Parts: sequence; C-alpha cells; structure tokens
Amino acid sequence: MRVVIDTNVLVSAALCAGKSRRVVLFVVDSEDIEWIVTEDILKEYTEVLGRAKFGLPREVLERWIELIRAKTRQILTTEEVLLPRDPMDAKFLACALSSQADYLITGDKDFSQLLRMGKTVILSVSLFDRLVVQQLI
Repeated sequence: MRVVIDTNVLVSAALCAGKSRRVVLFVVDSEDIEWIVTEDILKEYTEVLGRAKFGLPREVLERWIELIRAKTRQILTTEEVLLPRDPMDAKFLACALSSQADYLITGDKDFSQLLRMGKTVILSVSLFDRLVVQQLI
C-alpha cells in the first residue's frame, strides 16, 4: 500500500498524541506501507515543523525529520494538478497520482470536495484510522 501524508497530519502527529500520531506511526512501522513524498513535500515538512509557533524542541524536531527521511520514499512527479482554491496543496495530489498511491491522508478541508482522484482515495485521519489502522492491528 502507498500513502501520501499531508503536512497538517504530520504537524498534528508531532505536536500531540492522538489519531494523527497513531496513523503516522502506524505508517512508519508497517512494512506493507510506503510513505511517498516528493522533494517539495519534504521541504514543506521540514519548514513547517521548524516554525517557531509550534515550539518543537530542537531534539524532537530532529527526531521527526530523521524519521521522515528514513521512512519515506521520494519520487519525481509525472502528473500536474491544478487546485485553484489552494495551489500549495496540488503537490500532494500530484505525488499521489504519480505514485499511484492508495491513499492521501489529510485534514485539509480543501480536499473535502474530492473523495477520489485516479486510484487515490482521499481520507481524513479519522477515516484512515478507522478503515485501515483499526482493521490491521
């Protein structure tokens, strides 16, 4: 299974225990799941996690960045996606389409209009937790 994880899910996982952290750690720990990223997504993860407003201690930030680099598979996108409402989110859909990801996991309401794009099913953290994580543990 291949998944793409939106930055908002990763930030929630890093900041507090809960469904987002459970989902991200499930993806990381599962040998049957590939966490797919692009160079732009990796840059966004690092930049957003490092924002002062989140107050992640340096050692916690470094552990998350190390985990991301170790557990993700980077691809080059072959698809171009336009999202007029939030062009910054297009990279996640392009990554999902290019990698033929099974799921895009997001908390972003801009994706609420889309349920599927190509092979990729777009799910909230709660739905992924219920439909995938809870079924496999």
